[in-house]
Amino acid sequence: MDFKDLVRARYSARAYLDRPVEPQKLDLVLEAARLAPTAANRQPFRLVVVSDPQIRADMKAAYHRRWFYTAPLIVAACGVPSENWVRCDGKNYNDVDVAIVMDYLTLQAADIGLGTCWIADFDPDAVRDILHLPADLEPVALTPLGYSADEPKAKQRKPLDRLVVHNRFS
Repeated sequence: MDFKDLVRARYSARAYLDRPVEPQKLDLVLEAARLAPTAANRQPFRLVVVSDPQIRADMKAAYHRRWFYTAPLIVAACGVPSENWVRCDGKNYNDVDVAIVMDYLTLQAADIGLGTCWIADFDPDAVRDILHLPADLEPVALTPLGYSADEPKAKQRKPLDRLVVHNRFS
């Protein structure tokens, strides 16, 4: 798919078919995430792929929407803050790096006909407990992954001239 078409086609799916994701498609999605750029190429992230039906059901303690844990897979994108590049003012790029990885993952999924929905409104302590995350991992974003059972709605976006400033604010 042409990139412009892909960006327009990707949407946040909130219904999933009871159909497994083929291993080859999962591999493509995970490989796209692996190839995502990260600050100083440190790759300070881990992806936890949840396929077990009981663990997926347990995830409702982290995020309560039913459609979320009915997808055949859930991916928890976690950062490793101790491995991240840190800017000169002390800003740790953990969230930025994980966001880039998640974008590559969701775009690749859309390109091969899979649905995703970026979730940030979750209980990180519940995710940590359910997935038995080590102390050095920080859950940053979640997404269900599977075949969409819904249709995209029209995207509402601000006009470009409200979002872009050339050179500097005056």
